[in-house]
This record gives sequence, structure tokens and C-alpha cells, in this order.
Amino acid sequence: MNALAATNRNFKLAARLLGLDSKLEKSLLIPFREIKVECTIPKDDGTLASFVGFRVQHDNARGPMKGGIRYHPEVDPDEVNALAQLMTWKTAVANIPYGGAKGGIGCNPGDLSISELERLTRVFTQKIHDLVGVHTDVPAPDMGTNPQTMAWILDEYSKFHGYSPAVVTGKPIDLGGSLGRDAATGRGVLFATEALLKEYGKTIAGKHVVVQGFGNVGSWAAQLISEQGGKIVAVSDITGAIKNSSGLDIPSLLNHVKETHGVNGFSGGDPVDPNSILAEDCDILIPAALGGVINRENAKDIKAKFIIEAANHPTDPEADEILSKKGVVVLPDIYANSGGVTVSYFEWVQNIQGFMWDEDKVNAELKTYMTKGFKDVKEMCKAHDCDFRMGAFSLGVNRVAKATLLRGWEA
Repeated sequence: MNALAATNRNFKLAARLLGLDSKLEKSLLIPFREIKVECTIPKDDGTLASFVGFRVQHDNARGPMKGGIRYHPEVDPDEVNALAQLMTWKTAVANIPYGGAKGGIGCNPGDLSISELERLTRVFTQKIHDLVGVHTDVPAPDMGTNPQTMAWILDEYSKFHGYSPAVVTGKPIDLGGSLGRDAATGRGVLFATEALLKEYGKTIAGKHVVVQGFGNVGSWAAQLISEQGGKIVAVSDITGAIKNSSGLDIPSLLNHVKETHGVNGFSGGDPVDPNSILAEDCDILIPAALGGVINRENAKDIKAKFIIEAANHPTDPEADEILSKKGVVVLPDIYANSGGVTVSYFEWVQNIQGFMWDEDKVNAELKTYMTKGFKDVKEMCKAHDCDFRMGAFSLGVNRVAKATLLRGWEA
């Protein structure tokens, strides 16, 4: 099941739980605006290359739309639509005053030079600058983009609208980025994991953890969880997978990855098949890579007791049903990985106020939001006798529906 079909399915199940009016349900599902632009740039060799850029603005009932921009060959309208919708529910679950959006350019950033990436980013910004803004739609980094990308967007946007640091988040610190933003999603995963385990009378200390995807989010989650006494027994990335049942030395692994750009070849662990890492024996599984990795084919093989979804849409609905029957507890993405957008909100607030926070304040505020978010999701689970995914979806959909009705929506 593709990401859009799965997201729509979860939304409709939540709408049914809430008893939403059918017209309101349809209205909440349809995006506010879909943008598709052609981005033609001169390459370094003098030839011209064209790329298609997208921005889907899903909902703005609760505030400016918010969502990342990804550079990836598989960026397409369905994927961007699904992720924009997920952002709407995610920001509502986190209870921050945003709606949802997502964007991207269909390209392979690894095939483009820095100067070509800059030209592409600036052309894309020129095409959408009048449809995004500080109080309209606030982009952020995503797969294939980074703080430098946001710096180029900020600079290009400011040529049209004046200096506007709050138009993007995830910026370099020197341009108004927030301390703590780089680690925010991974730190949010830590806080979410702690909140879930506490519900079952457990702590992270001594738990065996597998991290699938050792990029920004996965590596920070692994580092922070290991600092709390968790044992990271296996990790994977695009270069391969490694395992050590006694626990990997995460600081040494981070140094290895910094030097070699991958986990493959790390001497502190044994190589294993990356395709089998989801089935490794562990207490906690953290999928932190691409969507749809847990499906009906492999769900039966998963041995973890808890799954913390650090990636967007890592679990297909068919897999959810299998995992539920096995008694596996899944903490859904729209709560578990909301630390990034929450600290993006903090960055936006700091930029608007012109007053920056220290890192301790950022982390303390993030913990407050993640802890409250878990409590709110749990209350919805009790109210509707449902699992955490439906608890989170019903919480997010209910908040957006209420805001929509309060603003004067007419059936």
C-alpha cells in the first residue's frame, strides 16, 4: 500500500471513531493547494537540465502550514500529498500552531554539484516565493536537503520580501537557526520511548535496541538512548548493517561513520544482512529510514516488543494488523518523530521574537511537549478503546476538525 493510500485509510478510520460529518471529513482530506513547477537550471558544463518541483499545502486551520522539502529521485505527487497530510495531523498531535505541508524536487542530489544544487534551490524558491511565508507556509530540511539548503531559500526569499529568517526552519545557527535543532527528532524519539516504557513500568536502561537507518535521526536516537543505558545491538544504513549482542560502542561508531560515511566496516560489530535487521532479537525496534519498510511480508518475523516510528510511515496498515495480533506495541510516527517539527516551531518563535534560547531551554521545552503529547494520545486511546496509532490520528484529526469548525466552516 503506498503512503497516500495508507495515510487516507488511517485518517478515515479516525474520522469514523470521532463520528465526523461526511462533508467535513472530505474537506479535511482535500489539500488546500497543490503546486507543481518546472525548475530549469544551467549545469556546470553549460547544458540545461529541468527538474519538477512540488509543494503541497494541506491545511492551515490551526496556523501556517509547515513541512520539509526533500530532494530525491522518487519525489512524486502521491508521496508529497501523503507527507503533507501527515504533517497536518503531526503538528496537531504536538499541539503546536501549525498546519501541514510538504515539498520536494525530483532529483538525485548526489549527481549535482554544490553550485548546481544552489541554482536549483534558488529557481525553486523563485517559483514558489509568493505562496510561502512566515505566516503562510514555513519549509524545513528533509531527505536530501540540509541547513545550507535552507540558507539559500532564506536568501532568495529575502530578495523579494526583505530579510525574513522565520520563513524557513532548520537553518544554520549563524542565520537564526535554533540550538538543539540538529538532534531534535532523535531526542524526541528518546523522550517518546521513555514515556512509553514508563507506561509499562519499564526504563530504557538495559533494553536491547535495534536502529534501522543510521542517518541524522537514527544516529542521534542511538546516541541518546545509549547514554541512558540502552544497548544498541544492531544498526543499518545504505552501506550495510552491523550487530553486536553485547551492545555497540556508539561513540566509536559515530567516529567511524564520520570518517567512512557509513556503518559498513566498523570493527566493533559483525556484518549482517541489512534486509534482516528488522527481524533481529531486541526489546525496541526503531525504524528511522524510509517509509513502508515494515509490511505484511516481514511483520510476522519481527521480534521486538516495542516499535518506535522515527521515520515517516514506516509501517504499512497490513503490517499493523499482524503486529497487533502478535502483541507488539507501535508508537506511531505522527507522535514519535514530532520532536523535529516541535523544535522547528521553537526556532520560528525565536526568529519572530528576535530572542534566541540556550540549548538547555530548547531541550527542556521539547521534553515538556513530548511528555504532554504522550499523555494526550493515551487519553484518546482510552476514550476510543484503540491502539496508539488510532489514538494519535484521532487526537490530531479532532484538533484540526475543531479549529476548522470554529473558524466558520459550513457544511
